[in-house]
Parts: sequence; structure tokens; C-alpha cells
Amino acid sequence: MAKKTDFDSTVPLPPGLEIGAIRRAIDYVEKELAELVEIYHEQANVFSAIVGIFGTKALDSVSNYEKHKHSDTAQQRFPDLCRRGAGGSGKKLTPQNSLESKGSKRPWAIQSHYDHAGWYIVWRYLVDPTETLEAGKTVVIWRVDIVFLDKTDWKYEKSDAGEGGGGRTHTFGVKNAAKKLATAAVYRRSDVIVRDGKPIPKNGHGDDEEDGGYKK
Repeated sequence: MAKKTDFDSTVPLPPGLEIGAIRRAIDYVEKELAELVEIYHEQANVFSAIVGIFGTKALDSVSNYEKHKHSDTAQQRFPDLCRRGAGGSGKKLTPQNSLESKGSKRPWAIQSHYDHAGWYIVWRYLVDPTETLEAGKTVVIWRVDIVFLDKTDWKYEKSDAGEGGGGRTHTFGVKNAAKKLATAAVYRRSDVIVRDGKPIPKNGHGDDEEDGGYKK
């Protein structure tokens, strides 16, 4: 299970969400993803989406957040989770009680098809086929970011898809993501650093983590 010493209790969390629930969720996500690692080698972007889905499933099971039914937002599908009791019985769900779950192999970026305000939890993962970091784990959640984003934090990223096929659809990205997330890591493995934009084992050298002009 994730080490208690790798958690930062000073990071603001969504209302009622506890570090213990995040810790149990990390354990569940890593365990389930180990059976699906081949998908990563075939389609990494699909695998990242699966990471977010398992994060949603885990928090629905172990925390006070539950899957949102999307009764009136079927096309937008936001948020993945809402605080229990916050959106039922005709109540309007507020951004403060909304939680979106995302997976990413990148150290800083957050991307979305919409620019909704709300809480975001990002499960930063790496695939470790040699099990260098931990025996028995081929997929490792090395950092978990939790941050509240307003609509003004997003910037539109134009689609590069063309008629001939290929390219991604339009998305929104977080402005100055590295700066915005500099203090948002509720969980960070102490044996992983970022080098040239890639999370790698620290290898015992004690190097500072560097990326995007920020040191950790």
C-alpha cells in the first residue's frame, strides 16, 4: 500500500474527502491496472482514460464521493463524482461538490473536453515492466494531484484533426499547469523524479525533481 509518509496533509481537498480514502484508492487502481497493461503498449491514451475510470470506481467505493448519475448532463458527462447527498432531490450540484477523475502519464498536463469549474484529481502513473520501483507492480501511481479549477484556469486547444483522418479532437488545457500544480500533490512517491518530462526511478542519487522550470 502507498506509504503514509508520501502524503501531504497540507494540500486542500474536496469537502469531506480524506487522505485515507485516496490511499486505499491508489492501492485498488494499481492492482486492477496490472491486468490491463498490454493496452498501454497498444494505445497509451486509451489506457490513461482507463486509469481515470478506475480512479472513479475506487473513490465511489471508499470515499464520501459517488458516481454522478448525469441525469441532466448526459452529453457533457461532468463530473465523474459528486459529494454524497450534494446533487440529489432536485439540488443543483455546485463546483465545490464536483470531482473529476483523470489519468495521465505526463507530469503536469491536465486536459479535458470541457472547461468546467470543479475539483480535479489526477492519477499520475508510469508503467514499470521491470518492477524496478516495487516488486509485483507493473503499473505505479507515482503522484496524485488534487486541485480546484475555475473556468478561467482553462485555455482552448484547437483540434488538429483533418478530413484525411488522424489528429485529436479539440480539448481544453490548464494554463501554466506546472505552476498551478506546484503545491497540489497530495501524494508523491519519494523514489520517483521527473527528468526531461518523464517520471523515472530516483536510483538513490537524491536528485531534485525538475520540470517546467520548477523544482520539487
